[in-house]
Amino acid sequence: MELNKKKIRLLIVVIMLLIASVVALVAFKDFIFDPIVHPIDKVAQTVEYGIVTDSFKIDREEVRSGENLGGILTRLRVEQSIIGTLNAYTKGVFDIRKLRSGNTYTAMMSSKDNKLMYFVYTINDTSYVVFDFRDSLHVHAGSKEVDRRLKSASGIINSSLWVTMQQAGVDPNMAVALANIYQWSIDFYAIQKGDAFKVIYEELSVDGKPISIGEIHCAVFLHNGKEYYAHRFEQNNVTDYFDDQGQNLRKEFLKAPLKFSRISSKFSNSRMHPVLRIRRPHHGVDYAAPKGTPVHTIGNGKVVKAAYAGGAGRMVTVKHNNGYSTSYLHLAGFGPGIRPGSSVSQGQVVGYVGSSGLSTGPHLDFRVYKNNVAMDPLKIESPPALPVDKKYMIRYDSIRDLYQKNLRLIK
Repeated sequence: MELNKKKIRLLIVVIMLLIASVVALVAFKDFIFDPIVHPIDKVAQTVEYGIVTDSFKIDREEVRSGENLGGILTRLRVEQSIIGTLNAYTKGVFDIRKLRSGNTYTAMMSSKDNKLMYFVYTINDTSYVVFDFRDSLHVHAGSKEVDRRLKSASGIINSSLWVTMQQAGVDPNMAVALANIYQWSIDFYAIQKGDAFKVIYEELSVDGKPISIGEIHCAVFLHNGKEYYAHRFEQNNVTDYFDDQGQNLRKEFLKAPLKFSRISSKFSNSRMHPVLRIRRPHHGVDYAAPKGTPVHTIGNGKVVKAAYAGGAGRMVTVKHNNGYSTSYLHLAGFGPGIRPGSSVSQGQVVGYVGSSGLSTGPHLDFRVYKNNVAMDPLKIESPPALPVDKKYMIRYDSIRDLYQKNLRLIK
């Protein structure tokens, strides 16, 4: 009896195993042999300015000298009745009078009858305007996506910073960007052979083509044997550049009132006057520059004089805080809104280089006074703006260390 029970239990186990095997085989069969349906691959499409262009005939041209939009569209066989309504359709979108020769446009025409479907005018590297002629005319503005890529550059000065940038294969506008960052601490008219720089920055590009320089993240400039660090840092929603100690590079006064010029005469108590041919004090610094070069006030203040002043020619005097005042002589003219009593901000244009008064050629005579006593503009020490706040120092230190580590990796 006991034996029969064992046989029955064994039989049940065998039957269950057989059933499980059959189920597994069926499932395996279904998994292996059921037809597999692959999704149909999407056909690649060419898209420009948000338009699928595969079905169009494309014509790319440059605006010719003296050409206007009406003339171009007439050549593309657009009806005069439509051309006459362009102003109404472009109002608030694009001023059709501002077509510039040399800028490009793209005409997209039907492959069947050569009828113009879209006309796209390129305003600049990133902006364009689309004229849609398919049904009733529709006009809209657009912009291309700007890619940002982190890059580094370095160089040793042999002649000028501008030439060094070109030789290093860097956008020469980097020279302007660095001059703006270091304008309170380095006199870029006095940089010399052997000075050097390293910089980490963003390169902006559109359609794979570099168009400009974006934010500079950090830099170090070696000048007269001293390293000047600049680290970009934001605190209290304000972004500034700070040195390795967290001191703000921005100061109360700019280092110079002109950009990219040269010093032709320094502060002196006895200088031979180039016109009068007598020795007399020259309590300023002369910057030689082309006529019309913008002259910037070195600090915030109020204009106390803007008038013709005899031998000084057209002159602007600005009163600053702490007893300082600055004067800008021999100007060709005054900046917009510059008149006695007007307030000015650091870097604002107060005038333009000229040769008015007793002068032998275009230059700026720049003077600084403290409590009405003349000072050498090249030797004044300007107090810095606010440093990194103590509550942000831990974060700043970590960012600074990372910046400097990456700067050291640049050859």
